[in-house]
Amino acid sequence: MDLLHYSETGNGEPLIILHGLFGSNKNWQSLARVFSRHFKVFSLDLRNHGQSFHHQEMNYPVMVEDVYRLICHLEIDSCSLIGHSMGGKTAMLLTLEHPELVSQLVVADIAPVAYSHAYSHLIDPILGLKLDQLDSRSAVDKVLQRDIPDTLLRNFLLQNLERKAGHWRWKVNWTAIDRQMHHLTGFPVLPPAWKIGTQTQFIRGEDSDYIGAAEESEIAVHFGDASIETIANAGHWLHAEQPEIFSQITLNFLFQSNSLILDLCIF
Repeated sequence: MDLLHYSETGNGEPLIILHGLFGSNKNWQSLARVFSRHFKVFSLDLRNHGQSFHHQEMNYPVMVEDVYRLICHLEIDSCSLIGHSMGGKTAMLLTLEHPELVSQLVVADIAPVAYSHAYSHLIDPILGLKLDQLDSRSAVDKVLQRDIPDTLLRNFLLQNLERKAGHWRWKVNWTAIDRQMHHLTGFPVLPPAWKIGTQTQFIRGEDSDYIGAAEESEIAVHFGDASIETIANAGHWLHAEQPEIFSQITLNFLFQSNSLILDLCIF
């Protein structure tokens, strides 16, 4: 079986980071450096993302199995776990299925629920590109401008474009993700009695709609002791928009102490 690609930095107790949809471990490099001052940080590429393997099956149970297999391969008995968006759902389900492996859980701007968000407006233009007719990254960017006018979002997506053997290729398996999107926006139905006692911190962006009152109620069902922090002037990509505040909240939770934060959060 294929193992997920990962990068490793730092020393100390293990901390695993799971990125969100269309992302990779490279999106977390700066924060991984901050966290590595006190942890051994493993930043993973989930299947169909980054440098990890491509597969037509894409849902949370198989992604949990991917992460679990890597944890066993690395001989990690217990870890702290951070997950954003799709990675947050994977982290939650992993913690619910293997609570003995996760000592502390940080979930960034996602809840254990199904969402109605659609991504066809991003995927369709990308699938429609004829990469063999485009000779540069700027040429790809120019074609995408018409359908994806947001420059920051477009630049984020273009991080998944690489030049290999003289040809442009996508590191993201867009076709598989498009076909399996209903699984990714969804979430397995959990029995109400399925609760865990793992210390859990949810962090949401003030400008994001991913964790509202309804989502808070569902969080309370399965993560009864969890706390929720809100970051002002941040949306769904809160860790990229407000990295210092995100790292402060995360480290404060992981250490349960304010005394280490100022030294550890300098970028």
